[in-house]
Amino acid sequence: MDYEYRFDTSQTERAGGDGVKQSFYVYNNGDLKRKDNTLQFISYDGVKRDIPIERIEDIYVMSEMTFNTTFLNYISQYGIPIHFFNYYNFYTGSFYPRESLLAGQLLVKQVEHYTDGAKRLTIAQKFIDAAADNIYRNLRYYNGRGKNVAENMREIDGLRKKILKTASVEELMGVEGNIRKQYYAAWNEIVNQEIQFEKRVLHPPDNMINSLISFVNSLIYAKTLSEIYHTQLDPTISYLHEPGFRRYSLCLDVSEVFKPLIGDRLIFSLLNKNQITEKSFTKELNFLHLKKEASRLIVTEFEKRMKQTIMHKELGKKVSYQYLIRLEAYKLIKHLIGEKEYEGFRIWW
Repeated sequence: MDYEYRFDTSQTERAGGDGVKQSFYVYNNGDLKRKDNTLQFISYDGVKRDIPIERIEDIYVMSEMTFNTTFLNYISQYGIPIHFFNYYNFYTGSFYPRESLLAGQLLVKQVEHYTDGAKRLTIAQKFIDAAADNIYRNLRYYNGRGKNVAENMREIDGLRKKILKTASVEELMGVEGNIRKQYYAAWNEIVNQEIQFEKRVLHPPDNMINSLISFVNSLIYAKTLSEIYHTQLDPTISYLHEPGFRRYSLCLDVSEVFKPLIGDRLIFSLLNKNQITEKSFTKELNFLHLKKEASRLIVTEFEKRMKQTIMHKELGKKVSYQYLIRLEAYKLIKHLIGEKEYEGFRIWW
């Protein structure tokens, strides 16, 4: 029986004292419910699986799922977010438990740094400056391994110098768009498949690369939201992306820093190892749809990367890629309260 619940099997202890927790991805249709002091998943064909709630970090629903308020109230007590994806692997939203860590003083500072144009621009520039540096590092890595992307690197290097000179968030976004245009142009050289990738198309993604980027980025957004939940930040107040109604826009800001490290490198690996090819998709009208097996493969590899560890230069200990995201949120908090100026995470290896 193809029973498609899964925990991430790489049970790496999280730095920062969280202990061993895992992400739970649901691919089969069924019911999620509270059963005594744990959770139970019941597939529509009647197969039951008990899930220890203390082991769950967050839940990703990739299928048709039913649950009730008893279930939602129970997972809220444990601070477990749920992220929803539709049939086409598009992220549709999250259930975000009531914030238990929010601090009024920090919330005031968050709003203050948004309403003050100069303060907002400074933070937004920091996000893009770090993201651009990480993009450049990716290109330098492949350029040193026989991929001819030197011209793209030169163009991006010139554009990077404009970031801190921008006078508005709109101008900054324009520079960021030009950087990504050069970056994506280099993907045809980096990827060992005939991808014919010309431009980023979002709604809907029109080819294999755009579909991969959309899906992987949505996983990063959801993971970032889960990490922000464990801090005192309000995820609806952002600086690079405009806050919107029912939008957790701060996770979009923070994700920009990590997409080159986590998302893009994962995509390069999947394509260059031929783990994902054109055969991993089905054609749906004017866009490509990831097959279920391909989606599950990407999720597995994504979780492996999130649990991958590096020796942190400042902390002097190993931390996971996932915990780097939470550390980024902590750095932003220090900036907002005036303790230490924020500098975005940069790949140093």
